[in-house]
Amino acid sequence: MEHGNTFPERPVALNTSKDPQDVQMENGQGKPTSKAPSENSKPPKSKKEKAPKVPKLPKGPTPPKTKKESAAKPSVEDPESMFKVGFLSDVYQERPVGPEGISKVTTRFPPEPNGFLHIGHSKAIAINFGFAKYHGGECYLRFDDTNPAGEKKEYDDSIEDTVRWLGFKPVKITHSSDNFDRLYALAEALIEKGGAYVCHCTKSEIVDQRGGKKGEKPRYGCSHRSRPTSESMTEFRAMRDGKYKPGEAALRMKQNLEDGNPQMWDVFAYRIPAKKKDEEEEGDEEESRENDTRENGAEAAESNEVQYAGPHYRTGDKWKIYPTYDFTHCLCDSFEGITHSLCTTEFELSRVSYDWLNNELDVYRPMQREYGRLSVSGTILSKRKIHELVKNKYVRARDDPRLYTLPALRRRGVPPGAILSFVNELGVTKAVTNIEVKRFETSVRRYLEVTVPRLMLVLDPVKVVIDNLPDDHLEMVELPFSKDPAMGSHTIPFAKIVYIERSDFREVDSPDYFRLAPGKTVGLMKAPFPITATSFEKDPSTGNITIIHATYEKPADGSAPKKPKSFIHWVASSSERHSPIKAEVRIINPLFKSDNPAAHPEGFLKDVNPDSEEIFPNAMIETGFEEIRRRAPWPAEAGEKAVADEAKTDEEHARSDASTMPGNVDADRGDSFKAAARPETCRFQGMRMGYFCVDKESSAEKLVLNRIVSLKEDTGKD
Repeated sequence: MEHGNTFPERPVALNTSKDPQDVQMENGQGKPTSKAPSENSKPPKSKKEKAPKVPKLPKGPTPPKTKKESAAKPSVEDPESMFKVGFLSDVYQERPVGPEGISKVTTRFPPEPNGFLHIGHSKAIAINFGFAKYHGGECYLRFDDTNPAGEKKEYDDSIEDTVRWLGFKPVKITHSSDNFDRLYALAEALIEKGGAYVCHCTKSEIVDQRGGKKGEKPRYGCSHRSRPTSESMTEFRAMRDGKYKPGEAALRMKQNLEDGNPQMWDVFAYRIPAKKKDEEEEGDEEESRENDTRENGAEAAESNEVQYAGPHYRTGDKWKIYPTYDFTHCLCDSFEGITHSLCTTEFELSRVSYDWLNNELDVYRPMQREYGRLSVSGTILSKRKIHELVKNKYVRARDDPRLYTLPALRRRGVPPGAILSFVNELGVTKAVTNIEVKRFETSVRRYLEVTVPRLMLVLDPVKVVIDNLPDDHLEMVELPFSKDPAMGSHTIPFAKIVYIERSDFREVDSPDYFRLAPGKTVGLMKAPFPITATSFEKDPSTGNITIIHATYEKPADGSAPKKPKSFIHWVASSSERHSPIKAEVRIINPLFKSDNPAAHPEGFLKDVNPDSEEIFPNAMIETGFEEIRRRAPWPAEAGEKAVADEAKTDEEHARSDASTMPGNVDADRGDSFKAAARPETCRFQGMRMGYFCVDKESSAEKLVLNRIVSLKEDTGKD
């Protein structure tokens, strides 16, 4: 199942007849309860979304309104529905392609390279790349690298990799720093025409000039606002030459202090960034842009110990001054010929200053429009807080599967198509979309249900010895990979010894219990005949059951076998068939105990769930897993398939080169852990247990699996 680089269609359940065993497996009948995670798939009751409250501002020019949003809701089955109706359709109609319009739609995705992207960014990526794709245009990936503190090449690489993983290919990768010389020249041009001045005010003075913290005072211009143009030019060049420390001087645009919009209150165009107190602590993108445009980091001037931010990761020590977001963004949009500059509503007020600056400098003016951002409750997206989680060892790294960064979701095994389908399902309006984690997982679960194969996986195994079978008994059982015949089938061994879930056995039977117990018969999924438990053995030191004895209910006279009331999954022990495959399985549970960890009175770290990860070190998986791994990625979507195909080509070349080297004993080793596809693309449904993928910590000696999401809620009898 391949998808292009727009939105994959919502998978639709296949209309096929169901084997009773399949029905029971899907319903999780007799699901394990000991240690194994609960299966909860009922989507939470949706709450009516409310548009965010906007503070009332004094009268003044406001951004022009877009056309009325269509009330039509996008169809979940249509991968391009969010571009056909509603907000984004209306935005396109404001500036369409045509004889009297534009020649080509051009958009951009402009992240700041100071950390990994998170689930909220997936909406921005989907909108900007998808909008351009749908209208036959192109999209730039532009790194907004105007703040040297915290920005690193590794984040460039990670962001580009994430965009490509989602199936999108930028027409060009650019950086704001590509235009530093051009931006500087325009800053001088703005000074020349009286549109900017150098200011030396402190943070507290600037707050007072803007009417105080609560706007209780009249606004007024600072003493530097009326300085001669030539003086501002001299001071600006002194800033450039390093004659001022961070916070001692900044270039401000001379806008309109009488305007009711704070973005017209002489926002900053250039500043001298200060070094962070903790270089390892990246700031948040929104916070960084807010601070560098409205406050200039002027608090640095009130500190006795001030250091420059240090070299820029691309331009080195060439610059001591850096343009702000409000100066850079609109101009880079103009340079690249962006037709539709799509951003979140946090920047709605900035639209006025965006247009003002482009008009002042007489350059091409793109059209900025704003949509509501995507927020997920029950988790943390702040880069600073994620750093604290890593530093305090609550999680392994910033791509820990319990986090909601996109690299973390990728490692967890969430397919890129599932993320894009989720975004499309939500639609786009100007309202902020605040979604519970459970709703996201429900969407992912539905997607995986019809796109990945099924295997049998035992988390907490206990040995079952079928006493009436010979020691060398071995028969092959055919097991379909899915309800979809196109996925094929495979054979697995059935032998005298099998392993089942420890929680699928009870020492004492009861009428409402339908799994294995002394004297009770159950079916083994797809095995020819059921088994009946006869006795069990226990470890006297722990009291744990170590062996269950059973009989194979194959009628000697060829008559019909007993019909079991339920079926359970299993894995056989067969050295001849290299079964079972042993694995460590990590069950991913919510990282936090509440839906709003940031609101905890003692800090968000106090809300961390101590059981956010359960590890089953002795899990066993059936042999069909090896074929699943060879055939990865599952599903074969654009971004992951391209990576896999490229890696396979590289591996073939490497093997070819290795085979020509004398004495090379590893050329034909066939190490399956050097598979071309990335480990997390090996995804499957573990019957009754959930959806799983291979973790990157797997090696030739140890297989590690992550649970992506649980199965749907148990509706069968227990």
